Amino acid sequence: MTEGTSTAASGPRAPGGLVARTVPLGDDGETVVRESPRREGAPTLLLLHGLAATGVLNWGSTLAALADRYHVVVVDHRGHGRGLRIRERFRLADCADDVAVIADALEIPSFVPVGYSMGGPIAQLLWERHPDRVDGLVLCATACHFGDDARQRLGLRLSPVLDAAGRFAPRRALQLVARRLLAEWIPDAEARARVLDEVAESDPITIGQAAFAILRFDSRDWIHQIDVPTSVVLTERDELVPPHAQREMARRIPGARIHAIPGDHGVCVTDPACFEAALLEACGSVVERAAEPRDDDAHPSGGAPR
Repeated sequence: MTEGTSTAASGPRAPGGLVARTVPLGDDGETVVRESPRREGAPTLLLLHGLAATGVLNWGSTLAALADRYHVVVVDHRGHGRGLRIRERFRLADCADDVAVIADALEIPSFVPVGYSMGGPIAQLLWERHPDRVDGLVLCATACHFGDDARQRLGLRLSPVLDAAGRFAPRRALQLVARRLLAEWIPDAEARARVLDEVAESDPITIGQAAFAILRFDSRDWIHQIDVPTSVVLTERDELVPPHAQREMARRIPGARIHAIPGDHGVCVTDPACFEAALLEACGSVVERAAEPRDDDAHPSGGAPR
């Protein structure tokens, strides 16, 4: 298999009839993505999941509805699920570059990144690093920076993982920590078992590094330059990424539209119907606005013409 190609990977189809494909990432190795059938003229959505999740876990309840309307590609980020295994330190910018390489391999010239939680910073970095590839942005339960209150909440939730995430921590010990956290977040035993099965291949050490990367992320110096249609799915009862931080991000992006839902940070799993409705509305808004003619000479945000 040569760089720039992809092959079908073994394993069951994801919800929505998506097929698993192995995609090379240059000298770094390879990753597995899930892709829906392509339809003539259908816009492409690149779905970017949150910390410690996987693409299917984060987006599974919405895949059928999205695949009915769009060409959908679901990514597992570095160290998550079936994503790339790395020896170097986790960087959000590398995840953004991975997505651009995946788009090249699948011959997707441009697309709409749809980022949830950690996927939000990755989507923002995709625009910052590869602006010619990004048609619009959909940002869910995320922020442009994670202030002291968000850092404290995230730190409290993940401190057992972060404390254990040194290179000498036994993998089994880290998995036990993950089970304890999931028991707190997902009381239903059957649902928890499905989650554990989906994340069984994840690397807890990389996930710990990813948590630190999120806490360091800050796009406030350049987020005002985003010049593509943007929608924000705002989780109004979020105890991890406070709603005021999500609203601040939306205010900083010119023309961003808010789609608020009465859910916590895990609403994509705990109330999939509520999340799906808002997500479809947000994606539809971005795709509709992206199809409108643009005046490339007018950039009130100060961003460079695309």
